[in-house]
Amino acid sequence: MNRFRIDGSGSRTMIVVKGANLAVVFLLELAALAGVGTWGFTTRDGLGARLLAGLGGPAVLIVLWALFGAPDATYKVHGAVRVAFELGWFGIGVAAFAAAGYVTQATVFAVTFAVSKTLAVVWHQ
Repeated sequence: MNRFRIDGSGSRTMIVVKGANLAVVFLLELAALAGVGTWGFTTRDGLGARLLAGLGGPAVLIVLWALFGAPDATYKVHGAVRVAFELGWFGIGVAAFAAAGYVTQATVFAVTFAVSKTLAVVWHQ
């Protein structure tokens, strides 16, 4: 048996690769929150506005994820609505990194998101 094939047959290697992809998706969720928080704390407004944006921005994303995106979400969305939700949710993270001046990180985040979510769709994760 070739241990390094990735053919979707349910081999141990494939199970590990799929598990790693789910871990990457989770880390992307955390990175989106970090990006919004970073943006909020780096705005040029006063301290109050920075605190509000730096703490409130991620809080809003957490509430949205709990309502619509989490596996046990209150109003879980599916299909095209799910795609639109995730593009918007993760897109906010990308935009926040870029707005905070971290353009390279925003680009890496966007590419990693695109690859990981494509694999998740192909693998029905």
